[in-house]
Amino acid sequence: MTKKVTITDLAHKAGVSVTTVSQILNGKQDRFSDKTVEKVHRLQREMGYVPDFNAQSLIRKSGRTIGVLLPNINNPFFGRFVRGIEATAMEHDYVPLIFGSNNSETLESHYLLESIRRTADGMIIASAVSDLKYIDRILSQNAIPYLLVDQAPVVEGDQIDARNDQGGRLLAEYLIQNGHHDVVVVADKTPTLNMEHRLNSFLDTYKQAGFTINSDHVIMTDLTKLGGYSVTKQALAMKPTAIFAINDEIAIGLYRGIQELGLRIPDDISIVGYDDIDLTEYVYPKLTMVHQAAFELGQHSASMIIERIENRDEPIQKVTLPVKLMRRDSVKKIN
Repeated sequence: MTKKVTITDLAHKAGVSVTTVSQILNGKQDRFSDKTVEKVHRLQREMGYVPDFNAQSLIRKSGRTIGVLLPNINNPFFGRFVRGIEATAMEHDYVPLIFGSNNSETLESHYLLESIRRTADGMIIASAVSDLKYIDRILSQNAIPYLLVDQAPVVEGDQIDARNDQGGRLLAEYLIQNGHHDVVVVADKTPTLNMEHRLNSFLDTYKQAGFTINSDHVIMTDLTKLGGYSVTKQALAMKPTAIFAINDEIAIGLYRGIQELGLRIPDDISIVGYDDIDLTEYVYPKLTMVHQAAFELGQHSASMIIERIENRDEPIQKVTLPVKLMRRDSVKKIN
């Protein structure tokens, strides 16, 4: 077995002290000649030396890591969200630890404890956690600040979300304007606060316009393509002119189910979604939906948790991002 290269090996090869190597590799290279700096970096690459993370963490008393707990890493929305976190974290020399809970309480708890054990400096929680009081208690006891995404805190704390109330209203108004009064909603069976806001706003807008959507026209399923596909026949059996899918993953599943039944979108049934994941540009016809700025949501989340990590006395941070209706080709005007 090849012996791991140590900082002592690198210093010996470079003909300098261990302190010199340490300072150069930690960004304090202005103290040394260009020749020495170039030599140390060249030998680091050639020898494959990687600084010991645990040793650095002990010195800095920080792992410079951010735990990120997601409900579903397969959802493209969270892919963009994570890229936003990564971009901002890298600028500040932090590394995100990404965990997907798959909406499992067991996995949520496991990854939360792993984040603490691996010296995470802070947590970004986008998962639909089952017990926020437990989350708050265990993180607070370990002096780890956290940021909730699209969820209401159990105690006053940092929070970021998007205008889901506005998004639900925009979709409802657009469908009503296009003559769709008989609508079915396919929603999440375990909704987070953001899902509740977009659903309730959609239903309230219809009610205010004089077209109440009865509870039996709100179908609950999983927030996945399979979730949408599996309830296609149930949704169509209610004879709606349009379906509101609470997210784009569900909408894409409905697309497949509808097309397999020989129906056409939007000629036979209109569909709207929510999120604006990249797949909606490639399904046919292109899906009308509300756009959420997932990348920017990730960027803001990372900035906020880093600010809290580095300044514990910072006033409570709350950010709400705008949303936008994207009119495409999946809605037919029927009046």
